Amino acid sequence: MPELPEVETIRRQLEPDLNGRVVEVAEVLDDYFTKPEPAGSFERAVNGREIIDVGRRGKYLLFEFDDKTTMVIHLRMTGSIVLLAPDGSENPGDARIHEAGQGERHLKARFTLDDGGELRFTDPRRFGRGFVANPEDLNSYFESRLGVEPLSEDFTVDALASMTAGRTGPLKSFLLDQKGVVGVGNIYADEALFRAGLHPLSPGASMKPENHVALRDGVVEALERGLDLGGASIDDYRDARGEQGGMQNEFLVHRREGEECVNCGSEIQRIVVGGRSTYFCPSCQKRLRRRPKRRRVEGGVRAGRHH
Repeated sequence: MPELPEVETIRRQLEPDLNGRVVEVAEVLDDYFTKPEPAGSFERAVNGREIIDVGRRGKYLLFEFDDKTTMVIHLRMTGSIVLLAPDGSENPGDARIHEAGQGERHLKARFTLDDGGELRFTDPRRFGRGFVANPEDLNSYFESRLGVEPLSEDFTVDALASMTAGRTGPLKSFLLDQKGVVGVGNIYADEALFRAGLHPLSPGASMKPENHVALRDGVVEALERGLDLGGASIDDYRDARGEQGGMQNEFLVHRREGEECVNCGSEIQRIVVGGRSTYFCPSCQKRLRRRPKRRRVEGGVRAGRHH
């Protein structure tokens, strides 16, 4: 699934070409793309609208229109967005997505622009979704689902400490929960925990102040490196130009089971946390233990003790 660096890479590529463009025709080719909203309603909400901004919230792409509504697209597992040039030329990604002899079998929606260009959404597994919302509804939608943007000023050490306080679940699971830190998925959670020197099974509440600093920095560093390299292309991800990212060539632990740790030479191990394959170095990543609760004191004497 594309994570923050992949979605942000696509956003940065689309923004200069789409700002000011008008969607002349929106065509939904698979009703699953807008479910439960009817495809016709979605098309009518988009047709004739000028795109005034291309944004992102977590893993969602946001296309703001001149009437203040926003088209929201979530790529999910295998969704891809490709922008075709006004002359109709196709990039390498288009050849990959529409395999030879299969035509446009995986094309779920397309948007013809006023300059002759075309924005295409493809999704072999049909998990991607699109909808149009006004500002009030969109804010309500995100408030109930998304937490702090990790590359924003709001992602402070204190904010991270507050989010993990009292959490008995593994740090890996915490990082995957979009209600805490948004945009981090399986890849960057593994990479962030390695950079922070923290075992993925460490309970959130077990961290000390220095661990909060290390994890905050690890998350930011992993995501920024992913952005620098245009994201990670393991399976389906391609950017808006149809090109692969390069982060997969610089993984420190993710998908490197059995290989040597880049820091200490120990063998990278794999476990399953919350149903997700999780990679870590058993030597470099310290497993913290949940700090025991202080026993209740009765009459100035710890319960269970006698003089």
